[in-house]
Amino acid sequence: MRFRHSLLARYLLIIIVALILWPFVLPAYFIPSYLLDKELQQKAQYIDTNILKYMWHHEAAKLDGANPEQVDQKLHTLKEKYPLASMFWVDGAGKTKLVLSKQKNIPTKWTLENSIEFMNQSNGDPITFVSFIGGDRSQGFIVFQVPLSVTKLPTMSFIDDKFLAIYAFFVFGLFLFVSWLFFFKVRKRLVHLQTAMTETKENGIPEKIVVDKKDEISELGKAFNHMIDELTKSRQHEQEEEALRKQLIANISHDLRTPLTAIRGHAYSLQKEPLSTKGKDSLHVIEDKVDLLSHLLENLLSYTLLSAGKYTLQRKGIDIIRFIRESMAGWYPVFEKEGFEVDVRLPEKALIWNIDPHWFMRIVDNLLQNVMRHAKSGRFVGVRIVDCDGKTAIMIEDRGPGLDVSTDKKGAGIGLSIVSLMLQEMQLGWKITSSTKGTQIYLYQK
Repeated sequence: MRFRHSLLARYLLIIIVALILWPFVLPAYFIPSYLLDKELQQKAQYIDTNILKYMWHHEAAKLDGANPEQVDQKLHTLKEKYPLASMFWVDGAGKTKLVLSKQKNIPTKWTLENSIEFMNQSNGDPITFVSFIGGDRSQGFIVFQVPLSVTKLPTMSFIDDKFLAIYAFFVFGLFLFVSWLFFFKVRKRLVHLQTAMTETKENGIPEKIVVDKKDEISELGKAFNHMIDELTKSRQHEQEEEALRKQLIANISHDLRTPLTAIRGHAYSLQKEPLSTKGKDSLHVIEDKVDLLSHLLENLLSYTLLSAGKYTLQRKGIDIIRFIRESMAGWYPVFEKEGFEVDVRLPEKALIWNIDPHWFMRIVDNLLQNVMRHAKSGRFVGVRIVDCDGKTAIMIEDRGPGLDVSTDKKGAGIGLSIVSLMLQEMQLGWKITSSTKGTQIYLYQK
């Protein structure tokens, strides 16, 4: 990314523009004030007294040989141009002619004494310029007077100070507003990017964002969009592999059922044949292993259907106490044949759960089959209603060696995986505690 497209370059441009415009801030205030202040414009032409002095001597030189009417007309013209000044002229005989002044002490006949007195009275204030007409004393002289206060720059009043302060704060506030607007837009884009990162679609992947600029945030957005593309591709590959794996497991499960059926049929045929004691024992082992493999294949196929969402869930309210009683009644002959002590202690009061009865039957069957296969040494199975973390739970317990002990009949845990998936879909919770003295499994509503 080029530096000219970066956020740093943009903010530096704001600062540079502010520094360039700052020298024009004060003139931008005083020039309109000057143009609007007529009195200030009138006084501006009196400030430079050297220019006034040159002007007056120049006008006097131009009146060389002029008659009294021409001199009067020139003074009237100059009075219109300099209305704040006082003007009069004296002819060659020392007689005061035209007077354009508010002063009342101007003598009508000039002598040496009153000339000296006039000059003493005009010492510094008002500022006085005297020029001989045409540069010749015999033609008389003209006098120009202006008050000293008019020639000074006007002082700024309190009101002017207040407006200047307001103007300065306005300019500074404008710079702050532009800076705030810059960072507000940056923050808005960052928040938008943060929101896009945290909000996900149904597949768990965030939406891509629109990138229409060329700065650091846009580069971050491009990287984010690239990450989304990679995640989408990875998720598609995972889904394809998962579908292939599930299809493979389903095909294997179906394909193995045929040879298992044949093996079970031949084992049944061998039971009718005369066999030795060792042969009968071997045949019994074969039947057990075939049953175990058949159960594993059934669990494997069920797990595949559950994870693929093809196992139909139909909820309805059932009395879970009555349901457990009927399930244990069906399993009682099996446990009795194996010499198990069956301890069922359930209350008479009904307990209604909103579940799928077929799914829950599969859960109970899987758990009781685990007791038969892995806790046979304890010869005990119990079912009770207990309190589990403040919730009413069904507890199935045994006195086997525990889940951590390895046995020749222990599988890959597919049965418990099926239990976990079914409970999760029915929004039920479960908890397992296991030790060398036995295992307790708690089932409860969340």
